[in-house]
Amino acid sequence: MQLRLRELATAELPCRTRLPFRFGAVTVTSAPLLHLRCVVDAPDGRTAIGMASDLLVPKWFRKDLDRPPEADQVALRTSVREAGQRYAAHGFLPAFLHWQQVQNELIEAQPALAPGLLEAGFGVALVERAMLDGACRLANQSFWSALQSDLFCRQLLHGAQAWANPVAMLPARPLEHIAVRHTVGRLDPLRAAEVPAAERLDDGMPQALDEVLARHGVRWLKVKIGGGHDQDVARLTAIGQLLLELQREDVAVTLDGNEQIESVPALRSLWRATEATAPGRSLLQRVKWVEQPLPRNRDERDPASDPSAWTFCPLVLDEGDVQKDTLARSSYHGVSVKNCKGVFRALGNRELSAAPGSVRFQTSEDLTNLPILALQQDLCTAACLDLGNSERNGHHYFPGLAHLPAPVVEAALAAHGDLYERTATGARLRIEAGALTIRSLHGPGYGCDATVLASLDRTLDWQPLA
Repeated sequence: MQLRLRELATAELPCRTRLPFRFGAVTVTSAPLLHLRCVVDAPDGRTAIGMASDLLVPKWFRKDLDRPPEADQVALRTSVREAGQRYAAHGFLPAFLHWQQVQNELIEAQPALAPGLLEAGFGVALVERAMLDGACRLANQSFWSALQSDLFCRQLLHGAQAWANPVAMLPARPLEHIAVRHTVGRLDPLRAAEVPAAERLDDGMPQALDEVLARHGVRWLKVKIGGGHDQDVARLTAIGQLLLELQREDVAVTLDGNEQIESVPALRSLWRATEATAPGRSLLQRVKWVEQPLPRNRDERDPASDPSAWTFCPLVLDEGDVQKDTLARSSYHGVSVKNCKGVFRALGNRELSAAPGSVRFQTSEDLTNLPILALQQDLCTAACLDLGNSERNGHHYFPGLAHLPAPVVEAALAAHGDLYERTATGARLRIEAGALTIRSLHGPGYGCDATVLASLDRTLDWQPLA
């Protein structure tokens, strides 16, 4: 299917956290949620609206501590504008070729260690998702059906011999349930008794980790590390002790270094010190992988930065996954799936990870995805890639759907009642037995019902993209 992009516009909604979220070198208490709207045309004259959104999170895309967070957000907006101009300059093309041309111009043509690749890729990926949404609505197909029918005319990125065609590597059907992997940030209290009375929120939602485990029944945790050797050892040991006390043998764990571990020997030292105690050893026995412990600009040929020198568990690329063939060139076994890095790139990594005999794998990770579009499209991607658990943290650190206009909230509750629930203070994510139900995401469009999209279209203050 060929289509053309035009009339790109953006709108932003201010979002404040209910709890401060510490990851890497920054603590987030607020950020704008950027929405992108585009009109797509078919050659026969039909038109449709496609949308996407993402939170403008500072210091993840580019960890320049000397640059103010506001400058980070300006750079992300600039990346959207530049990518949008590139996409809109094309005539009628299949969605994949639209993306491939812009990806090659803005990302693949740059050195692999260029510091701004993730930032530039943010705009490429945001416009990509709005375009995919519009294509699905033109064809009246779900994202899953569009992949199956090859609506986007997708080509293999790696020419993997295992696949006769791009559809063969996908599972038989999309998931309807995804387990929540709850993020344990570095500032988060572990026990309810640790929450000072003055900081206790009156919103009916859990704050401490023991409350989350009891309330939501989660069976997966993602623990942030990188606060320093001694602090990390103490933190991991304390979490191990809590899980032992609660007798939660069913809980699995992943670790996230956010580029804060200086070397493989430093990570090994952390691991050895943690396993020196019974609670720490119990925690490490649960660990399935460690995500991006090393800075992305390290040369893997350096013994101190060689992932193959780490033998305790798999290591996963996250911030370091910046170009189409990064995973293929790397010694990392795993790679994160995040819509902010690109959908076609995630599908390309699927070629490598799902090939017979491959030791590669994909994980679904969050960048504080918030409802409606960012969260639902990200979950839709994970469902179509058969990723059964996904890091989710937006519902914990932000107050549900409070950032959205009231008509949009009502539309979401009506159309996606399996994913959201009404509360005394508004609406929030529905987590039952540690999982999300996402059947409603598999209707026409990319993860979002047309009534919700129409409500966003009517209520947001759209500004044309120059």
